[in-house]
Amino acid sequence: MLLFTLVACLALVLLGMALLLWPVPQVRRRWLDRREFQRRTLSEDVLKHIFVRQREGREASLESLAGHLGISENEVAKVVTRMEAAGLVTAEAGPLALTVEGEARAVQVVLAHRLWETYLANEARLPMKDLHEPAEAAEHRLTARQIDELDASLGHPRTDPHGDPIPRSTTDKVISEARALTQWPQGVPAVIAHVEDEPRSVFQQIMNTGLRPGDVVQVRQHTTELLSLTDGAREYELTPLAARNIQVTAAGPPLVDRGGLVRLSDLGTGEEAEIVQLDATLQGLTRRRLLDLGLTSRARVTVELANAFGDPRAFRVRGTTVALRNEQASRIWVRRMEAGV
Repeated sequence: MLLFTLVACLALVLLGMALLLWPVPQVRRRWLDRREFQRRTLSEDVLKHIFVRQREGREASLESLAGHLGISENEVAKVVTRMEAAGLVTAEAGPLALTVEGEARAVQVVLAHRLWETYLANEARLPMKDLHEPAEAAEHRLTARQIDELDASLGHPRTDPHGDPIPRSTTDKVISEARALTQWPQGVPAVIAHVEDEPRSVFQQIMNTGLRPGDVVQVRQHTTELLSLTDGAREYELTPLAARNIQVTAAGPPLVDRGGLVRLSDLGTGEEAEIVQLDATLQGLTRRRLLDLGLTSRARVTVELANAFGDPRAFRVRGTTVALRNEQASRIWVRRMEAGV
């Protein structure tokens, strides 16, 4: 009996030790994987920072990296030293620079970020203010194969929702060749090429106006306190701070007088209108989806329900009720119908 008890106790002790020791390799593996991912994420953030600043014609330094990454210059120096040993960065006399391999890696990160923002805007239908942070995470997780598949599924878009070029090689543009709206002359049509998403409060102000990359606008008045502009159908007023975060270029279609047209998002509950056209800024799968829903030229549409939160709203078109976000509805040009017509 005593022997049996001793054997049982020994078995319990061995089982307990096994339970304690068994998961250690898996836990350690997960810890090592997480640590490696964090190091790779930091390295890729460094690559992207150097790459974008070079394309902007500015120098990248330990100081600029520390400010961008929110860490000390000593920590940045350790990261850069490790990356220099890996053949990604050169940190000799002068500003930081990328090697050929480092530049290729940086392009992949920028490509992944901007494609994911495009996917979230077009497919997940997230508003622009919610695109940046998830794209910051996704850019470090997508493999080269996944990036290629995503690019193909989106139809190889040329720009992201902010208007930034989507690069696919080290020779492609990553910075929009545009200038601030505050520097644009009055009375000269311009197309919005880029909307800066930092600081967030200013970006939100711009989003609230309904202005988006691809819109053709014209500055009507510019003072030290206010900048007013029009897209041919609606008037907009911006603070100079917000206007500086909008970059425009002369490229694009000319400004047209939309003569009586309004955006679908401007209609009130119960109003009926006839669709005239989808905005040229609606491209790819988003445009195709709206057409498939019956939102085509000359189709009649009625605002059925308003959302207590303002977004999305319900519209009746071709006998079917569809839900559209205000951002989508603002890209559909309509002509109000008179009652009884």
